[in-house]
Amino acid sequence: MAVDPHVLVIVLAGGEGKRLLPLTNDRAKPAVPFGGTYRLIDFALSNFANARYLKIVVLTQYKSHSLDRHISQTWRFSQLLDNYVTPVPAQMRRGPQWFQGSADAIYQNLNLIYDENPDVVCVFGADHIYRMDPRQMVAQHMETDAGVTVAAIPVPRHEAVDFGVIESDEAGKIIQFHEKSLNPPTMDGDPTRCLASMGNYVFDTQTLIDVVTPHEHRYTDLGSHVIPALTDAGVAHVYDFSTNEVPGQDERERGYWRDVGSIDSYFSANMDLIAPVPVFNLYNDKWPVYTNRRALPPAKVSRGVGGEPSFVDGSLLCQGSIVSGAHVERSIIGTGAFIDHDAHVTESIIFPGVHVGPGARLHRCIIDKNVMVPEWYRIGLDREHDAANYTISEQGVVVIEKDRRLPPMPKR
Repeated sequence: MAVDPHVLVIVLAGGEGKRLLPLTNDRAKPAVPFGGTYRLIDFALSNFANARYLKIVVLTQYKSHSLDRHISQTWRFSQLLDNYVTPVPAQMRRGPQWFQGSADAIYQNLNLIYDENPDVVCVFGADHIYRMDPRQMVAQHMETDAGVTVAAIPVPRHEAVDFGVIESDEAGKIIQFHEKSLNPPTMDGDPTRCLASMGNYVFDTQTLIDVVTPHEHRYTDLGSHVIPALTDAGVAHVYDFSTNEVPGQDERERGYWRDVGSIDSYFSANMDLIAPVPVFNLYNDKWPVYTNRRALPPAKVSRGVGGEPSFVDGSLLCQGSIVSGAHVERSIIGTGAFIDHDAHVTESIIFPGVHVGPGARLHRCIIDKNVMVPEWYRIGLDREHDAANYTISEQGVVVIEKDRRLPPMPKR
């Protein structure tokens, strides 16, 4: 009988997340809230928890306090069985310098690999929205005896400039890897799409140690340096993510993966959750998404203080939130948020702890934590005013940063 390989998981969570500003002003990108009650990192960690790969290190660097706190409060496995999720900040074991890239982050933390002595190392990103059973990718990796296996998914050609693009042969061996090319090659028989790397890798342990350890070359980045080098060495293979099967997942969700690297992609992925038949289903109890469940009361929908009725449709209301005589439509209301009477919130994401005052109008906006929206305030309805005062995305999504104090607005 085949013995399951000994697997160590390394989750890369040290990026700055500049394209998600101002949501990353005060937190690491993997700590950005998502879907009202989750953090971005919860999706990657949940995949490994469901697969019972329970030896996980999370490499952190920039603005990591809220991320470290979330991991320590939420992600606790049984120490009796020597399982763990451990945040690891930049230790500067190789000298007084920060991580110079994803490969350098691994090189600076090779002690973690030596201590665990795994057969394979899963190196995954911390900030994508998807469900995946990583055991199937590891199984293919072992069967092909690859040095590295790269998870990949087709994306439209115009989006492929932001990804590593793969060319492979019929056996699945990668023959060319193009990192963020301005003219990426398309898939055979499909000139509209490219086969893009998801930034998720399974490595043979010794191969990983050898390639990140400086010799005649010093490779600092996985996508730009390591994968092309292993492709040239003939030991890189591709894993077709669309073949991955997850318990409880229907055919519509198969192959769902979102890179939420920009405000617009982040907003769109959140909106996916509230479609009438969502393409990404949070309610799959056979492969749940885990997060911190605080001791909060149920969400409440009630009339306002003056008897104003509430209207809620196509929305997610998280624990502890209150809609009091307000209109909420196609929106996500985070934990502990309060929407006061006569307020209208449409196609918006309200983070935990936000208070929306009476009569306010919010449309296609993201309101970060602890913002007090004054009564009769308007956001998302006057593009010229919004662009002059707030962050506004290419597609017109307005973002109000955490703890922002908004001035009163005259009643209309």
